[in-house]
Amino acid sequence: MTPSEIQSIKLRFGIIGNAPALNYAIQVAAQVAPTDMTVLITGESGSGKESFSKIIHALSPRKHGQFIAINCGAIPEGTIDSELFGHEKGSFTGANEARKGYFEVTNGGTIFLDEIGEMPLGTQARLLRVLENGEFIRVGSSKVQKTDVRVVAATNVNLLDRVQSGTFREDLYYRLNTVPITVPPLRERGDDIYLLFRKFASDAAERYRTRPISLLPDAVQALTRFRFPGNIRQLKNIAEQISVLETDRELDARRLTPYLPQEQSSRLPMLLGSGAADGGTAGYSERDLLYKILFDMRRDMTDLKKLVLELATGQRPHEAQELLRQNSHLFNNTPAGNAFESGQPAEYFLPPASNTYNSEPATNYDDATPVEDIPHETEEETLSLDIKEREMILKALKKHNNKRKYAAHDLGISERTLYRKLKQYDLEQV
Repeated sequence: MTPSEIQSIKLRFGIIGNAPALNYAIQVAAQVAPTDMTVLITGESGSGKESFSKIIHALSPRKHGQFIAINCGAIPEGTIDSELFGHEKGSFTGANEARKGYFEVTNGGTIFLDEIGEMPLGTQARLLRVLENGEFIRVGSSKVQKTDVRVVAATNVNLLDRVQSGTFREDLYYRLNTVPITVPPLRERGDDIYLLFRKFASDAAERYRTRPISLLPDAVQALTRFRFPGNIRQLKNIAEQISVLETDRELDARRLTPYLPQEQSSRLPMLLGSGAADGGTAGYSERDLLYKILFDMRRDMTDLKKLVLELATGQRPHEAQELLRQNSHLFNNTPAGNAFESGQPAEYFLPPASNTYNSEPATNYDDATPVEDIPHETEEETLSLDIKEREMILKALKKHNNKRKYAAHDLGISERTLYRKLKQYDLEQV
């Protein structure tokens, strides 16, 4: 595809930018459009994934058919089957009449399934049957119906992680991922950021009948350095805020900075994976984060035990004493803590003599058996993730008086995920 053809598509669909990754995504969308292949569009929230689904539909033989965009995360789990596949009269409470689903209504057209990773497992099985055989069954019916619909799906999460955690079907993932299209985040599009800002500022000026905002060079530099976690949607909001609130229509970096939020990073620990070097967000699961926290805690405790052992055997006494003193709050109501409080010598809290320590007084413990294998060590606290996760959910529910919406927000998960966890741990009556 020539650059002029790509530019023509941009003008037709209102896409602004010249980043190589953006041009490549447009080229793939245009090449796959004439076929009936299923497409999976990946990219961060707010990066413009829906625009690519419209390109695929408008350049396909189905362009005269219907196009419907559906957000799978916005439809309740109990009604999503009815919305997609329809239902018969009386099939459930409130079904006063038969209703056609989206797959029946858009026969011959295109369905865009956004946030496909939020689709329940039961609905995933129904969707797989449509993709494989073009067949579906209405809720409450036993009659198999046919449909000819092209599916374009999109997600802002790592579906392979969902497959590994058991919340997304592996066969459906590979069926959807026939042709993958990756939409680059705004922070990786370089000069496109300023081009988009000018477009949004011009639109806002026209809407509010004011002079467009312009940025001085230092402000442009500050804008392009900003990471934009909310991508194009966030940039548009910033441009509109400035257009309404600023009386001076020419801004420098000092005037622009207050509109760029400072709190951009999550407070949760971050796992470094293959995508971390290039600034990508790999969409790690809650289980991965819990593993990271628990392993860090275990490593810290192991290091602290080694310090106690070195202090007891006289190795590196000054360093060990200082580090142990810094962590003395961990030894409250123990012989070690009492020794520090009373000024008694370190021998006061040495472990009982045994062959393990007396056989080689000058043993170098750096090369010896790891501290975890020392016989006198007590059994450690359980590291079961399921138990920890259940405890965290119970604490969050208790903190918010069983208000699940606020508990889910405090845990950093969606309400849908919390409901699934409550069912998994048999906590639905809590």
